[in-house]
Amino acid sequence: MLTSVERLLFVRAVPIFQELRDDFLVRVASVMDELSFPADYTIVTQGEEGRSLYIVVSGLVRVHIGDRDLAYLKHGACFGEMSLFDAEPRSASVTTMEPCECLLLTQLQLYDAIDETPGIAINIIRLLSRRIRELNNKLNVYEVKNAPPDFSRAGSNLAG
Repeated sequence: MLTSVERLLFVRAVPIFQELRDDFLVRVASVMDELSFPADYTIVTQGEEGRSLYIVVSGLVRVHIGDRDLAYLKHGACFGEMSLFDAEPRSASVTTMEPCECLLLTQLQLYDAIDETPGIAINIIRLLSRRIRELNNKLNVYEVKNAPPDFSRAGSNLAG
């Protein structure tokens, strides 16, 4: 378990909370629950309803769809943020690779925080945008590697 000071210092370093006032961070840090998960535990399951954001305090988690790995997240990274803003089921599963400690921020807690400090919404939008760009880059690389050959450039007389 983190002490109040450790929790504040940790939350201050999390990207979505950076640039926010300490008095606000103290309140947010104090309302978050701290959860412990064993290795190989599925914290979030694709397709389930979700209304919470998790922040990895320690350990390593794997974000995946079935057997396909999307990302590995560690200290200071968050997941589950999409479910806070839409009513859609979780888009991926998250499983621990080793024992993990996480902080949990519920949708209601986040909305209260946004009402008080709208800057947190901007930080979450930046995080979502960055993740979309990363996925787009991965998709582009995949498409280039798996594109069929372009025979139109091989010359006009393919039959010889």
